[in-house]
Amino acid sequence: MKGVGFGATRKVSGEVVFNTGMVGYPEAITDPSYNGQILMQTYPLIGNYGVCPDHFESDGPKIEGYIVHELCREPSHWASKKRLDEWLRETGIPGIERADTRMLTKKIRIYGVILGILWVYRNGDGPDFDELLKEARHIPDPNKTDLVAEVATKKVHKFNVKGKHHVVLVDCGVKRNIIRSLLDKKLNVTVVPPNTTADKILDMKPDGIVLSNGPGDPKMVPYVIKTVKELTQVDTPIMGICLGNQILALAFSGDTYKLKFGHRGQNHPCVDLETGRCYITSQNHGYAVKAESLKGTGLKVTWINANDKTVEGLEHIKKHIFAIQFHPEATPGPEDTQYLFDRFLKNMREHKR
Repeated sequence: MKGVGFGATRKVSGEVVFNTGMVGYPEAITDPSYNGQILMQTYPLIGNYGVCPDHFESDGPKIEGYIVHELCREPSHWASKKRLDEWLRETGIPGIERADTRMLTKKIRIYGVILGILWVYRNGDGPDFDELLKEARHIPDPNKTDLVAEVATKKVHKFNVKGKHHVVLVDCGVKRNIIRSLLDKKLNVTVVPPNTTADKILDMKPDGIVLSNGPGDPKMVPYVIKTVKELTQVDTPIMGICLGNQILALAFSGDTYKLKFGHRGQNHPCVDLETGRCYITSQNHGYAVKAESLKGTGLKVTWINANDKTVEGLEHIKKHIFAIQFHPEATPGPEDTQYLFDRFLKNMREHKR
């Protein structure tokens, strides 16, 4: 597929995925869960409100490359600091516009996510397409590597809002708004690297533990699974989000699998099985929990996706442990499920009594 390049002039490879969101491209581009992926937007016009660092979900772009139908080169927004193409050029991310994103999205929905190469080159430096096609057939699958280690923090970070409860957040590629959402609940937060042991986490005397979102296959981080398995042996309340939901299932000897084309966007309907209520959620994941694998683990399914009936939430039948596959912190997307942070706070209060 040919188009017009923008951003950085370089060649990258990765897993090609699509996001159905109409807004939120700065948040998506900086979401660590997209590490190793070439992101395509299904919404046809991207870049119309420019780029503002206040919307970033990490310190910068985490995608490998960017695919859009039409790039807006004259954005209009009071908070905009620069154009999208300018920002991607400065941060080394190649992009392509005037691409048939509808055709490519339909192909991915039929055949599943695919590995691909994106090459933005200057005039006169064009590729040999036959050679490029041969190269595309031998792209290394990023999901076979530890993508979490590439984006997670290497140091401990502490946020003290003088709250009554202390939360340890295991960073597997956390979005900034998860941290903001916890701080908004007046929770003191300590963010730790994903290789932090259970003993070290418990030495911090947390009132609760959060397992963050992150990129790739959860089975590629066995060290995190081991840690979480040990943490579940104590009574400390635990909340898992996205990748944290999958890791929690694996820690209880459940299983996960790769979805055909994943869930990425801000319009995914999910049903709370306890109330029967449907919520529109923000999502970004390519793997899911096998519901049948949870038999005898102590975990039960609490949420399902209304579209494909996949698992969207788990809860332990005896312990103060629960997880959701979607993003209650949103950004971008609806904030209807932010009440789940209140539930986590309630669990900590009950556990302290």
